Amino acid sequence: MAPVAERLLERFEQRAARAEALAESPSSGREPLRFAAGLFRAQGRAAAGVLQAHGQDALSGSLERDVLRVEAPLRSVLRFLSESGPVALREASRARGAEAADLFSARLRTAWTGGPEERQDFLSHAVLRPYAEALVHAGVELDRPREPGSGRCPMCGAPPSISFRREMPGSDGAARFLGCGLCGTEWPTNRIRCPSCGETDPTRLPGWQSETHPAARVEACETCHRYVKSVDLSLDARAVPEVDELRSLALDLWAIERGYVRLEPGLAGL
Repeated sequence: MAPVAERLLERFEQRAARAEALAESPSSGREPLRFAAGLFRAQGRAAAGVLQAHGQDALSGSLERDVLRVEAPLRSVLRFLSESGPVALREASRARGAEAADLFSARLRTAWTGGPEERQDFLSHAVLRPYAEALVHAGVELDRPREPGSGRCPMCGAPPSISFRREMPGSDGAARFLGCGLCGTEWPTNRIRCPSCGETDPTRLPGWQSETHPAARVEACETCHRYVKSVDLSLDARAVPEVDELRSLALDLWAIERGYVRLEPGLAGL
């Protein structure tokens, strides 16, 4: 196996292993974490398949041009979801997996280029991640609009699905980062800034956390009524933000009840 594929598989396996470890700890959402572990492994295998297709004849980064060549590994994610996903997803995954190639690719292209409503399509998002992350990892520029300084992912243009804080050498306090749920990229951002609308007034950027999960926090914005979940890695350096946030889904429900909308859904679909 090529070194790039090995490193990519290791990234997905690290996420899966963290999810499995957390599922055995007290006060954890065991079912979402176990599901996440299986999904990461299925996505890792699919991403390796995408890289194999790329190695045979370079993929373009345009989903419209690449989709037929990567259809088989991407459909394998749907097979996992239809067999081992939550009951509520299994029937929809089977139906999607049985679709003809033209309809299958059309749905993915809509999710790839669409707006917020299309990004709520969990199945398409789960299928597209191996494609996006594999090509970014291989240094292929994705054919998606990007807006520098907008708060969106610099590599694929998607909104961040997670925020986290990490201690950095020479930094006064923990630095803030955003993480992309589509291609896995992480990038630094201002400590006080809404990644959705750019609001920087601290009085309009409230945050909430619970004693049950002190490392997790809701970072909300009173201007656009969006929020992101944040994980404090200074409390546990082993944490994987998009995995560890699954332990605090009650915070998402709390924010939603108060009228906030998550900027980009996490692995639990919230």
